Amino acid sequence: VQLQASGGGLVQAGDSLTVNCVASGRTFSNYAMAWFRQGPGTGREFVARIGWNTHYSDAVKGRFTISRDNAKNTVYLQMNSLKPEDTAVYYCAVDQDFETNRYEQTVAYEFWGQGTLVTVSS
Repeated sequence: VQLQASGGGLVQAGDSLTVNCVASGRTFSNYAMAWFRQGPGTGREFVARIGWNTHYSDAVKGRFTISRDNAKNTVYLQMNSLKPEDTAVYYCAVDQDFETNRYEQTVAYEFWGQGTLVTVSS
């Protein structure tokens, strides 16, 4: 599976932005998809996941929405009410298990995209 993330950019606090990730190589609809992020000087942290269910980190719950379009092999992350602390490189990832209790852990994911940078200015 190859993943190509895009849509990042520079926005102001309070703005909205949608990043997307296009998958190729295998049957997209068979896999769970997730977004992680890595801020300056921090480790990669879970943001959201869509499989049978959707999951969100507490930091983004109520502000971010993950969705997918299987016909376009694309997963989206709509980000509203952005904050400076949301500044990070956002990575998409594939889990070949459609549901798991380990969804917040990077080791649960077999394939990763290259990331797209989101910068939120105050």
